[in-house]
Amino acid sequence: MQGSLRVPGDKSISHRYALLAALADGASRIEGYLPGEDCAATLACLEGLGVRIARQAGAHGLTLAIEGRGVRGLQASSRPLDAANSGTLMRLLAGLAAAHPFRTVIGGDESLSRRPMRRVIAPLTSMGATIDSRDGCPPLTIDGADLRAIDHAPEVPSAQVKSAVLLAGLHAAGRTTVREPAPTRDHTERALEAFGARVERDGPRVAIEGGQRLRAIDCTVPGDFSSAVFWLALAAGTPGSSLTIEGVGLNPTRTAVLDVFRRAGAAIETAPERTAGGEPVGSLHVQFGDVRPVEILPAEVPGLIDEIPALAALAAMTEGGALTVRGAGELRVKESDRITMLARGFRSMGVTVDEFADGFHIEGGPPRGGDADAAGDHRLAMAFAIAATRARSPIAITGTESAAVSYPGFFDELHRFGAR
Repeated sequence: MQGSLRVPGDKSISHRYALLAALADGASRIEGYLPGEDCAATLACLEGLGVRIARQAGAHGLTLAIEGRGVRGLQASSRPLDAANSGTLMRLLAGLAAAHPFRTVIGGDESLSRRPMRRVIAPLTSMGATIDSRDGCPPLTIDGADLRAIDHAPEVPSAQVKSAVLLAGLHAAGRTTVREPAPTRDHTERALEAFGARVERDGPRVAIEGGQRLRAIDCTVPGDFSSAVFWLALAAGTPGSSLTIEGVGLNPTRTAVLDVFRRAGAAIETAPERTAGGEPVGSLHVQFGDVRPVEILPAEVPGLIDEIPALAALAAMTEGGALTVRGAGELRVKESDRITMLARGFRSMGVTVDEFADGFHIEGGPPRGGDADAAGDHRLAMAFAIAATRARSPIAITGTESAAVSYPGFFDELHRFGAR
């Protein structure tokens, strides 16, 4: 496997740029916006709230022109908003809806309707919003209000909850502070600063003063690092491989997984090139290495929770590889129960997997062949496909259409690199 590629725009950053552009004064232009299903839902929800958006397809994603309505300028939707399969959109949109003086109903698909939302409901309620749910799960019925600032200390670190509170805090009276038990991804803080807001940051403490205005910007969404890691796994586990991934986001709160890949034997180099929209962007170069067993400790999990399926694929595809993960109970409330479905899928492919309440252990492969069910989870679909490239016999994967949530064209790219 030799060559180079670009991955689609970052899903997390696409959500945030669109939401903040909708709150800005003036018209923003966003290039490289992810054309996946989750981010399409963000645009549809914003249009339901009165935001005008023009779209143009390009070689590396969508180019958007978003006419901002200003802080507290959204209007009531005539229908429930559909967050589709996106927990990020559900939580961040709840933070915005809480600050607007009307009722907003936010629902989603069957999978999202099972995901817990109490950790975002609690702080938004303490800020003054009224939120009804179905036993802590979507749909959420939010009656917005004039919010008051809070000092919030969540028990579990979560970039999505932090972001929802900061977006609500942008509209609140006073200074809103979030004190996390460990630092999480800082895309929201960087995006707020790019749009002109002042954000105070001190390790795991983040604060924002309410009442600030945002300015429209022109920006480009960097390539999605969480999508890039699947190609890192493929190259790291395929003898003779040398691959460069260009234009990818290199936010240091996202790149902890590179150390895990290196511990597993991969040869990886990063080449930072520029900063765009507050985000560092550059390239990754990976070469095959002798894959070794690796363990992910609980303290590492918050910094690489979305990349665990790709690491599992590397362990499952290579003889001598193995992966142990503990402290990752959060995986059970993602797009699927990722622990159970990941273990079930790899076992069906002939890989030995032990499942724990908070993680799993995978023995090295390669897979023998068989069937695997991605359970409608985009990251599992890609993980099973990467591991299957090293299987001794064909593997049939169901639910592969879910890859379009974050990576439209993934299987076309995999075919380009020789997979059948």
